[in-house]
Amino acid sequence: MIAGYLTLETGEVFEGEIIGNISEVCGEIVFNTSMTGYQEIMTDPSYAGQIVVFTYPLIGNYGVNNNDNESHIPHVKAIITSEFCSHPSHFTQTNSMDNILQKHNIPCLTNVDTRELVKTIRKKGTVKGIISTRKVSPKPSLNDTQLVDLVTSKEIRTYENNGPHIMLMDFGFKKSILHYLLDSHCKVTVVPYDYPLEKIYSLNPDGIVISNGPGDPLAVSNQLKKIKAITQKFPTLGICLGHQLIALAYGAKTKKLHFGHRGGNHPVKDVITGKVFITSQNHGYVVIDQTIDEQQFIVTFKHVNDGTIEGLEHRQLPIITVQFHPEAHPGPMDTEYIFEKYINLLKQKMGVMQYALQ
Repeated sequence: MIAGYLTLETGEVFEGEIIGNISEVCGEIVFNTSMTGYQEIMTDPSYAGQIVVFTYPLIGNYGVNNNDNESHIPHVKAIITSEFCSHPSHFTQTNSMDNILQKHNIPCLTNVDTRELVKTIRKKGTVKGIISTRKVSPKPSLNDTQLVDLVTSKEIRTYENNGPHIMLMDFGFKKSILHYLLDSHCKVTVVPYDYPLEKIYSLNPDGIVISNGPGDPLAVSNQLKKIKAITQKFPTLGICLGHQLIALAYGAKTKKLHFGHRGGNHPVKDVITGKVFITSQNHGYVVIDQTIDEQQFIVTFKHVNDGTIEGLEHRQLPIITVQFHPEAHPGPMDTEYIFEKYINLLKQKMGVMQYALQ
């Protein structure tokens, strides 16, 4: 390891040591509060363009395995840790974090005072920073539109099954979403986020899932007209970025949070029942409460800590949205019933259509 520095655009400098790639890396500095799941976090496409600070002090201690990746490659620009374990021990491990960092040219700045760094981010808000072997100012990085282009599927992929046909619009989907749908016996067709409307109609899916993804939802606002059209024709589930895009398509507005929600311990209240769930989250933007058309949508979930909107349901159309990740990975499985609710809604809609055709 060699000496390294994180320099924030607000001027603060944090010292540490660099493991892996030693070239300069610039990105948005965000923090994740999960105690486990570093492999899933590193491979989650929603972290594209970002440098992730792990608040849990020891990272790498159980290695990596062949099952927990959320995509085929890591998408983080870099990671920052307090401690880094180079000699992991776990019965499922097939590789070490050291090797993964080296293979994908991802730097890790370790031996950093991550508590002080997170306190700085909470005070200043999410800022850009640069990791380097010298103290330098951050450089411009990819804009949000480029980030979605970077992580979306480049071709159509269909996974055959004997249940309802779901089209998964890929703004940067997590593998766990696909696996949950397949485990629920759905046939799934994954398409790029910018797949043309007429081709969506030609696929004639039974339902649509609009995925999570990186960055500002307004960066892909050219997709809103299409999203509104398909949600009026097909039962739709929006997850994270998908939730925000559906809200925008129906006239709501979004804003950037001061430092975002990222971790596996976020409490969310079901507004209808009053029950509180612990959820997995990863987002920097939220739907503004006062801009939601209450004639069309019911607010279903709110964040316990800050009151931000965490879910919506349309009053007439079969549309469900959630800001959190019901598939978790990493995180609690409290809200996986959202998938069951959507699939049941989908089957109900299909049954009505079949009855009407008889």
